[in-house]
Amino acid sequence: MDTKANDCHTIGGFFNINGKKLQRQYRDSLSDFHDWEHKDHAKDYLLFPENIGPKISIDETALSKGELYTIITNKYAKGKKGSLIAIFSGTKVEPIIEKLLTISSRTRAKVKEVTLDMANSMKNIVTKCFVNAVQVTDRFHVQKLVNEAVQDIRVQERWIALDTENTQILEAKKHGKHFTPIEFDNGDTAKQLLIRSRYLLTRDISKWTTNQKQRADILFQQYPVLKQAYTLSQQLRTIYNSTTVKEAGYTKLARWYNDVQNTGLKQFSTVINTIQINYKTILNYFDNRSTNASAESFNAKIKAFRTQFRGVRNIDFFLYRLAKLYA
Repeated sequence: MDTKANDCHTIGGFFNINGKKLQRQYRDSLSDFHDWEHKDHAKDYLLFPENIGPKISIDETALSKGELYTIITNKYAKGKKGSLIAIFSGTKVEPIIEKLLTISSRTRAKVKEVTLDMANSMKNIVTKCFVNAVQVTDRFHVQKLVNEAVQDIRVQERWIALDTENTQILEAKKHGKHFTPIEFDNGDTAKQLLIRSRYLLTRDISKWTTNQKQRADILFQQYPVLKQAYTLSQQLRTIYNSTTVKEAGYTKLARWYNDVQNTGLKQFSTVINTIQINYKTILNYFDNRSTNASAESFNAKIKAFRTQFRGVRNIDFFLYRLAKLYA
């Protein structure tokens, strides 16, 4: 039945039926939505304790108009039925903890590992509600923080390049001359070089195309600070990819931490402070190499589901369909 709800617009097109009307018919008559046991509180929370397992993920996503929901999923379900453990409206800690504590302590004690991001709110929820669980900071959130520091340096250099070019244009106009910016060997100007390098700075060097390699060579020659920052980001990626022993991970991260400090790059100061605060849960990654990929995948499914229905007009019904599919 829920597959039908998934495809109302498509099915309607096949049979020359208005898809919206068919969807309303499904909602109001064909489905059990109006008798759904969770309907009265769905907008605030949904709980499915029977789906709790040894390894879970906690993350947040936007359902409608940027409104955030906190979602807890079971890793072993792999994004299929039984994945959804809980959905809470918002990210406020106290109401989430209050509802999770209504689940029996015996059931919550089944959880042995939780992957999460570096938000204190998430940590507080896990600490209070899943006391037997090891907390694992998702490696991709750490890498994302480092990538953002690299991009911050690129953007800063881009503003300088824009300022320089604007000054040169005004100076040329002042003397009645036409300004022609200097182009590098690949045809980029300084401004274009910094704009077009955004993507390659997030990728491993082995995945660069020929054009990206040429652009990177010019970029790093013109802006050594970007080469330094990119190298640090790739060193961290290598540590995560190649390390399988926690003690080795600790040593390698400590050396990387020192390298970052020695560069004096102010954009990385937040990175190293965050790593210092979260180093215990970051190191827990090397025990089982667990990530929040399942949670991110689940979020992607929600977004695809949302897109298919052209947004979320009826949150209760949207949550009903999610529960039917994934709980």
